[in-house]
Amino acid sequence: MAIDRLKVLTTMMDQGVIPVFYNPDVELCKNVIKACADGGAKCVEFTNRGDFASHVFYECATHFAKADPSVILGVGSCIDAPTAGIYVANGARFVVGSLLNPDVAKFCNRRKIAYCPGCGSATEISQAEELGCEIVKVFPGSCVGGPSFVKSVLGPTPWTRIMPTGGVDATEESLTAWFKAGVACVGIGSKLITKELLAAKDYKGIEKKVASTIALIRSIRGK
Repeated sequence: MAIDRLKVLTTMMDQGVIPVFYNPDVELCKNVIKACADGGAKCVEFTNRGDFASHVFYECATHFAKADPSVILGVGSCIDAPTAGIYVANGARFVVGSLLNPDVAKFCNRRKIAYCPGCGSATEISQAEELGCEIVKVFPGSCVGGPSFVKSVLGPTPWTRIMPTGGVDATEESLTAWFKAGVACVGIGSKLITKELLAAKDYKGIEKKVASTIALIRSIRGK
């Protein structure tokens, strides 16, 4: 499957929010991913959590390769190169980590795959950029320092692109704080794809929640 790293990165920044999701039920995952895509979030991060998660990812990736090739599935919680290799072989078009691993960066660069490692300091962010990472994940966003941390980092390094995950809510107050601080995009998990929506299998509700969040981000960016 042809992979365009630049298109992936551009799509991530354009949609503004990356839905972060995992569930062991393949059919439920397919429905959630479709709901996110229909809501305008073509880039979805599938977190590498739970037994046989890569098998679930493979089923979803092969499904959307035929059903909707515009869907861009990536893997999250990826902390080592062998795991990244498994997911890329199974169709992952971007890799997100909870930490920075140079081996993952080297592997992704060889394959022209976007890699967004988890960073918690200005030094780690700089190291990630030296390894070719275009967007760095600040994690956990609220614990590292929140929007004020982002603003402080961008002062001396305005070229840095930051995606906070953890501590980002799908509310006007939270999103305004993060985007006014200068983030490139945000990752949101259970605050976007809520337990209530999942329990009810309310896929239309998920679609509407994603669409309204993207619209809110575009409004904030336009102010």
